[in-house]
Amino acid sequence: MARILVLDDVLDAGVLIQRILQRKGHVVHVFDDEDEALRFTEKNSVDLAILDMNLRKMDGLGVLCEMQKSLPHLSAIMLTGLPDVDMAKQAFAHGAVAYCAKPIDKDRLEDRVAQALLAGADLPEQ
Repeated sequence: MARILVLDDVLDAGVLIQRILQRKGHVVHVFDDEDEALRFTEKNSVDLAILDMNLRKMDGLGVLCEMQKSLPHLSAIMLTGLPDVDMAKQAFAHGAVAYCAKPIDKDRLEDRVAQALLAGADLPEQ
């Protein structure tokens, strides 16, 4: 069981991810506002962040960088409706372990989360 944060500007998309991952036994916190998600990570540890690249106030990469101030070893799965090779490279450079195009199907999501959590298990304690 992992603690996972999901941030998507479309709340229904985040709730769908939450339902899928809760069935796997994970505790999933869903946000549709960057500020709320950042405040949450200042006070709570999470094992993985699933972040949409296109948000209202900032992009997912900026959110990841801000979250890593509180959680330096946080890894993330970045989601996007508009794949961009340069943005993917930047995301990987900042700790993203996967960069997935939307819509992501259930099996692919579960697989990426399992891989990300295994990769994160090799990192030092936060």
